[in-house]
Amino acid sequence: MRRREFIAAIGTAALAAIPAHRLSGASSKQHIASLSFDDGFRKSFLRIAEIYEKFSFSACFNIIASAHLPGNQVRDDYMKQELFGDFGVWNELQDRGHEIMPHGYRHAHLASLPLAEAKDLILRSLEVFAKELRGFDAKKAVFNFPYNQSSPELEEWLPSVVMAYRTKGEILNPVPGPNTVKVTTGGWGPDNAEKDVDESVEKLLAQPTGWMVYNLHGLDEEGWGPIRPSYLEKLLGRLRERDSVRILPTGRALMQAKSGRFAIG
Repeated sequence: MRRREFIAAIGTAALAAIPAHRLSGASSKQHIASLSFDDGFRKSFLRIAEIYEKFSFSACFNIIASAHLPGNQVRDDYMKQELFGDFGVWNELQDRGHEIMPHGYRHAHLASLPLAEAKDLILRSLEVFAKELRGFDAKKAVFNFPYNQSSPELEEWLPSVVMAYRTKGEILNPVPGPNTVKVTTGGWGPDNAEKDVDESVEKLLAQPTGWMVYNLHGLDEEGWGPIRPSYLEKLLGRLRERDSVRILPTGRALMQAKSGRFAIG
C-alpha cells in the first residue's frame, strides 16, 4: 500500500562536480529528482552517502532530533534505539556535502496533537538542530513532518519559522519557484519500494517538467519501504545519464529556485 501519510551549504567539490548543463539557466525540459530519506538510520545513511558520493551527488537526510538520546520516544515497529546515528554522524555527513534537515523532535503525529503541543515539538527539534548541527539556520531549513501528517494550522504557521515544509500529497510537484514553501511527497511500504520508485520516475520523465520528491527511509531491512544499495546505485546512474534531470536534496532545490535557476524560458 502507498504510504501517503507518511541546508546546510553544499560541499564545494560536490557542486563543482555537477555537469555544467545541469546548472544552466533556462531550459524547455527540466526534471528534478529528490529522494528524501527519513528518520536517521546510521548504517543505512552512511551507505547511502557513499553511493551518492560515487556520482558526486548530495543526499537528503531528515533526522528525528531526539532519536539518539536515552529515553527517547521514537516508537514505531521498525525503529530501534541502536539503529540511530547521532549528531557526530550528521555533522560528518554535512561536512561531506549532504543535506541534514529536521524530521521532528520525536516521531509524533503532529496533526493529531493539540496545536500548542505540536508547535512546541517542532520548535524543540529546531532548538536541538541549532545546538548540535554546525551552521544550522532554521530559515534555510525544510521541516519534514513525521508520517507526513500536517494540519492547516501548522502549515500556516511554519513559514514564519522555517524556509519550507514537506507533507503528504502528490509525489510529483511542480518545479519549485522562489516562493515555494509547501513540498508534497509520498512513498511505499512496508515492503520493498523499488517498483513504486521506478513507476514514479517514469511518470516524472513522461511530463515536460516536474519535481519528484519521493519519501524513503533505509536500505535492505531498515525502515519503512526499504530499497537495496544496488538498486539505489543503478537508479542514480540511470538518472545521471538524462540531460534533463537534476538530482538534488529538497532544501537545495528550494534554495536554487530562490536564485531563479529553474526559470523556464
